Amino acid sequence: MHRQESDGRTVKPVTIAIDAMSGDRGAAVVVAASLQAVRENEALSIVLVGIRSELEALLREGHARIRIVEAADVVRMNERPSHALRHKKNSSMAIALGLVRDGEAQGCVSAGNTGALMAFGRSIIRMYPGIERPAIAKLIPSLRGRCHVLDLGANVDSTAENLYQYALMGSLMASAICSQAEPRVALLNVGEEEIKGNEQVRLASHMLAQCDTINYIGYVEGSDLFRDVADVVVCDGFVGNIALKTGEGVAGLLIELMEQAFTRNLYGRLVGLLARPIIGRLLQLMDPSRHNGASLLGLQGVVIKSHGNANERAMLSAIRQAVREVELEVPRRINERLDDLML
Repeated sequence: MHRQESDGRTVKPVTIAIDAMSGDRGAAVVVAASLQAVRENEALSIVLVGIRSELEALLREGHARIRIVEAADVVRMNERPSHALRHKKNSSMAIALGLVRDGEAQGCVSAGNTGALMAFGRSIIRMYPGIERPAIAKLIPSLRGRCHVLDLGANVDSTAENLYQYALMGSLMASAICSQAEPRVALLNVGEEEIKGNEQVRLASHMLAQCDTINYIGYVEGSDLFRDVADVVVCDGFVGNIALKTGEGVAGLLIELMEQAFTRNLYGRLVGLLARPIIGRLLQLMDPSRHNGASLLGLQGVVIKSHGNANERAMLSAIRQAVREVELEVPRRINERLDDLML
């Protein structure tokens, strides 16, 4: 059945497979988020992959659009990706990805081991032709909009060619997700001058400058990530992961300081009451759980990496991100244009 939107659009049914066992907080968070997701989206069905007895107990009376697929094993957070790839083919992570490969689901969400998710993704779903490595990409809030940042941890070491490929995929994703005709693409560097940066970044900059189909604007610094200077910011996974977690830490600190300031005394509570609408919007913008869900770009299917410590609201955000990418057919749209952009 197709769902009819109020504006006349027809929305196709979407099925998302979720690795229900791999997050730090256990399956209870995944089940609660899944129930909320299907309640708010009548076109959505969810496949929970994990230990059936545990998931059935959490679902209690069940739900018509949530089903369970048994998995005999779980990939642990501290497990080596190579070991998981060899010995955990019956894990909840591998089976969830297999459902996407086999067409039983259009997208996958996992809060599990990032390295294992990347390794299984490459093995099960496969890469776009010509792309060497997947990259973790995420939309982060900026001053007047949002910015795609990649790679955020899939690859700690990246060549200039890898960075160039990340830029291509990031540009295409920004066009698909945000309907931007010519997204501004930049490389994250230690300065804006051409002589700055290591050899890989400088060579990637030269390659991007020669690409007529990419709107490359040069280097940006870490402080520019949130200032709406670029629509896509590219870096290797080592730098990107540190930048992301530093930003999330600062956001968490600001939220805590604001809450303390507006609850410390009567004057603070009065000011907080008057400023509640503004503070609420600001907290919503800064709250990392509302922006949870990063895309594994480069795979020929929608795979969303959730934060390992995601709570119910954060997991719901990751599910919504998977649904959105499926509805916008992001993998197909990227794959169709990559051949035209590759060097």
